[in-house]
Amino acid sequence: MMQGDVDVQGAQGAPVEVQVGGKKMTVLSEAHADQLRRIARTIGREPFTKRAWAELLYFLLSALLTAVSIAFIGVTMFLGIVLAITFLGIIIIAASLRGSRGLGGFHRALARSFLDEHIEEPDSFVARPGFFGWLQSALRDRTAWRAMAYCVLKVPLTIFGVWFALSIWIDSLSCFLYALFGSGAPRPGEFGILVNVFQPGFLSVGSAGFFHHLFVLVTGVVLLFVAPWAMRLVIFIDRWLMRGLLSPDAMTMRVRSLEQARAQTVDSSAATLRRIERDLHDGTQAQLVTLAMRLGQAKEKLARGGDVDLDQVRQLVDQAHQGAKEAIVDLRDLARGIHPPALDVGLEGALATLAARSTVPTEVTVTVYDRPTPAIEAIAYFCVAELLANVAQHAHASKATVTCVEHGQWLRVVVRDDGQGGARPSQVGSASSGLAGLTERVRAVDGRLDIMSPTGGPTVVAVDLPLHA
Repeated sequence: MMQGDVDVQGAQGAPVEVQVGGKKMTVLSEAHADQLRRIARTIGREPFTKRAWAELLYFLLSALLTAVSIAFIGVTMFLGIVLAITFLGIIIIAASLRGSRGLGGFHRALARSFLDEHIEEPDSFVARPGFFGWLQSALRDRTAWRAMAYCVLKVPLTIFGVWFALSIWIDSLSCFLYALFGSGAPRPGEFGILVNVFQPGFLSVGSAGFFHHLFVLVTGVVLLFVAPWAMRLVIFIDRWLMRGLLSPDAMTMRVRSLEQARAQTVDSSAATLRRIERDLHDGTQAQLVTLAMRLGQAKEKLARGGDVDLDQVRQLVDQAHQGAKEAIVDLRDLARGIHPPALDVGLEGALATLAARSTVPTEVTVTVYDRPTPAIEAIAYFCVAELLANVAQHAHASKATVTCVEHGQWLRVVVRDDGQGGARPSQVGSASSGLAGLTERVRAVDGRLDIMSPTGGPTVVAVDLPLHA
């Protein structure tokens, strides 16, 4: 190879070796090079994205709202504390808390509009009867105290944001304006972090000529690409504060979850009762009525005496006997839907029975030492039954596995198949059917259902249930 020739070797994703003049040098792999190009494109586009300008506008409006908030809180709380020896001071403090709750709502709305940050609304303020009841409820309003704490903590964050993030935007604009219109000034105006990070006179290179203006312009361009990321850091801290102080606390979220689970359980129970009533009325009851009619006809023919057509009577009795057997089967199926008899021998035997009935070859592994409560066993059973039915009907799978393992105080049931994937919860149909119905059934006992089903498969559904509920 001649001096100066270049030989490039390397597989896709592996380090690339470049041979120059007989010497080999290792450069970045293709994967790393693609990653660097993506990072460069992201940095290059960021100052011109909607998100960067939305975050800047949010910070400006939020800073203004913070100034109004802290002024209101400072004045009202100061007056309330000074006048606390009188009853009027307590009223002012209560009014300050009620106002702080409203200010928290404004901050949430601002974040929702500009940052697409959807923070769940806390419970509405509920006052006890009477003026003193209202006063007591206002002073004990945890949401108001948390909103007030957010407004207070937002003050140092806003000051830091002005010095650290907003100053970069301002300095970038100042450099652009100086390069275009500031020929009479020795250097552009400096503000915020630029003053603290760089030495005094950094932008003044000793001359006011073309190269000085070019240097200032380049500095403005660099600051323009840095500014969105500095602002994003401040916004990230603000998001963290809002999620911690402006959203409902853990106790409220727990109560909401329990209320929702209770409502879903009640609705599911009501739907089950309606289904049982409908099945009994439309199915078993109709069959028993037919059975009674046929036996009545046979009784009438036998009661007439004389020449009795025994073949016809025998036919009526046979039909009644067949109807009785069908009614027994329907009642057995209905009872199995309420509580499967297979669970009488335990969850392992019940899951093995489901696997044996499945049209898709299914392997079952159960490792449970502490038997769950009957309600948990029933939920696990019905979940596996529904999931195996979905595998047989929709997955086009050649095999499936069911794993049931005990983890501490939790029971994990995993159903996996090698089908075509793409399983998603659907709200079509009744509230108690399909994957959506399983999710509601599991959540009713504080459990969790996770679905991983990429297009092309495989599909893995994991159900976590408490052992005792």
